[in-house]
Amino acid sequence: MLELDDLSSRVLDAVDRVPAGHVTTYGDVAAVVGTGPRRVGRVMARYGHLTAWWRVVRADGSSHDPDRSVPHWDDEGIPHNGRVVRLGECRMN
Repeated sequence: MLELDDLSSRVLDAVDRVPAGHVTTYGDVAAVVGTGPRRVGRVMARYGHLTAWWRVVRADGSSHDPDRSVPHWDDEGIPHNGRVVRLGECRMN
C-alpha cells in the first residue's frame, strides 16, 4: 500500500471531493489544504493518477495536459472551449 505524506493526502482528499462535471483550480485546492498552488501542482504531478486529476486546472482554466483532459471533460460534460475550461460554468464553489 502506498504511504502518502500529510500534504499529499490532504491534496488528494480535496480533489476527491470535486464532483464529476466540476473543476477546481490549483489555487483553490491550495487554499483548502493550507499551502501554495505550486506545491499542489507538485503533489498532482506525482500522485494525480490516484484521483480525478483532470478536475484540477490552472487559474485560467487550462489543463497541464489538454490532450488527455478533453476526453474526460467531454465524458463529464465539463464545458470547455477546446483546451480551456469555462470556469464560470463549472468551477466548484
